[in-house]
Amino acid sequence: MNPHIIPTPRQHKLEIIREYILIFVTLCPFALTVNWIFIPHNIAGGGMTGICSIIYYATQGFFHDLFPTYNGAIPIWLTTLIFNSVLLAIAAFTIGWRFCIRTIFGVVSLAFWYRMIPIREVPFIEEPLLGCIIGGAFFGICLGIVMLNNGSSGGTDIIAMIVNNYRDISLGKVMVFCDVIIVLSSYFLPIPDSLAAQVTDVTEFKLKRILYGMSMTLCYTAALDWFMSRIRQSVQFFIFSTKAADIATAINTHVHRGVTVLDGKGWYSKQPIMVVTVLARKHESPLILKWIKAIDPNAFVSYANVSGVFGQGFDKIKK
Repeated sequence: MNPHIIPTPRQHKLEIIREYILIFVTLCPFALTVNWIFIPHNIAGGGMTGICSIIYYATQGFFHDLFPTYNGAIPIWLTTLIFNSVLLAIAAFTIGWRFCIRTIFGVVSLAFWYRMIPIREVPFIEEPLLGCIIGGAFFGICLGIVMLNNGSSGGTDIIAMIVNNYRDISLGKVMVFCDVIIVLSSYFLPIPDSLAAQVTDVTEFKLKRILYGMSMTLCYTAALDWFMSRIRQSVQFFIFSTKAADIATAINTHVHRGVTVLDGKGWYSKQPIMVVTVLARKHESPLILKWIKAIDPNAFVSYANVSGVFGQGFDKIKK
């Protein structure tokens, strides 16, 4: 076994640091999409961002003394911090303290980026529908990267993860249900002063705002489901090696996956051989192959995608 690739406590800490860095960096384009595309188009999407956007639109002009740089509206970064404080308590008892700590980090990071990235007066993508499609897809992928690193931006994705923890319902479907209610409520928002002169039909404007919000929501939930399903796809390994015991120990200890070792016999050679079988996430495949190559470069290996894996370390069988 190659001692140079055995993970050390220092490497484990570096992995955690890497996850936190990825959460922090990924939330930058997440906030940028909101402040450069959705807010300038006066579109309220789903999730906590949608709720905070609705509050931002509804309070414009009421707090000039407190928030002059936000047209007198309650800024999104502030409402993000306030509302997520309530949801953090739920996360702590249902998902776990590790998730809660990362959620705090994610919420604070997102509020930081909302505060640092200025809201554009002119949308970065001028066509509203195109902005909803591109922005929504980008939004969903960013959220998927955050979730993949055991983090959260707060809001309805906490609710989605809680439901997904107990029921076999995809994250996207739960979030769509919450988001539809939020988007529909945007109908009651007043028309902003900056757009009042351009609006000839108030009802048409409000209905378009809902349709754009729905389009954005469907795009980001579809992107999230696609991204998470690709990342969470499982694979099955069959490893034939004379050093099967060392390979099994390495995978079990350092990849943290269960391993089954079977006694086999080569029918041509009539020689006994041990077969290692492993079920793992697809993104763990490179690490497993790295261990196999380090221990036995001549091992015979096959692996294939599997449609579903349930049990410890994988998805739960839910009612």
